[in-house]
Amino acid sequence: MSLKIDEIDRRILDELQRDAGVSTTDLAARVGLSMSPCWRRIRRLENLGVIRGRVALLDRHALGLEVTVFASVKLSAHGRQSLHEFEAAVLELDEVVSCHVMTGEIDYLLQVVTTDIGSYETFLREELLGLATVREVHSQIALSELKNTTRLPVGPATA
Repeated sequence: MSLKIDEIDRRILDELQRDAGVSTTDLAARVGLSMSPCWRRIRRLENLGVIRGRVALLDRHALGLEVTVFASVKLSAHGRQSLHEFEAAVLELDEVVSCHVMTGEIDYLLQVVTTDIGSYETFLREELLGLATVREVHSQIALSELKNTTRLPVGPATA
């Protein structure tokens, strides 16, 4: 599906990624529009599904979530039912903040956030390895975080 996104739309998207709580008046001024056309563009982008929602970004350290683990998961079987069961289970696990279907040696890559190593071990033993569809899990613990953003590169308009 090809969307008609022009340079002003891209500037609106970039500004909203920086601060979704900005008022329409301030946003309009930043992108060089009056308030009504800016509001209509935002609604259009929402209706097209380009803007899926607006959220508050939380500081995980302030919440005591000190450990990030990347868990590589291999399933025991690859039938449609196994995939569906695993994916449905992962969607219910609050500790999993992202899940990617992979090609190659592993089936899924999960990003898991917990308070400490002990809580990750409990999560691993009771939740992930408790799923009948999981054959093995390999965990890599992140030592520090260099970059973590939800901001997408909307870039310049292309023809």
